[in-house]
Amino acid sequence: MSRRTWSSFVRVWQALLLGVFLAASFPATAQSPAGAGQGLQPLVTKARGGQCVDDPAFMRRNHMALLNHQRDDTVHGGIRNNKYSLKACVACHASPTSQSVSAEAGDFCQSCHTFAAVKIDCFGCHASKPPAIGAQAALAQPQVKP
Repeated sequence: MSRRTWSSFVRVWQALLLGVFLAASFPATAQSPAGAGQGLQPLVTKARGGQCVDDPAFMRRNHMALLNHQRDDTVHGGIRNNKYSLKACVACHASPTSQSVSAEAGDFCQSCHTFAAVKIDCFGCHASKPPAIGAQAALAQPQVKP
């Protein structure tokens, strides 16, 4: 074997050994509250409410399209009571510690968007925290002008 061939052979083995070392150093599965061993995924806290408005797998895949559609219905059609409203998502998924969906790294929206390296721009305009209980009751009361 020539010196050049031997050098290439050694480099390939070094790369393979480095790959094996890195694979052993970083396990491929992450522990999540939903269950262990479901593959690499962000850690997401459980929602406050009971059943989600749709299947969780469907929501993970389609939430942005649903929110965009809801936005268009609200802005252009004046329709505000839809099951895919951002306000309903925030009310159910706000973290018990931060009371927000995007204030801290582990909050519901923030954890997935950080994991996927996607910037959240919703909360530049919209509230990331649900309204206080007294404010929710006041919003539910119809405003009557004398």
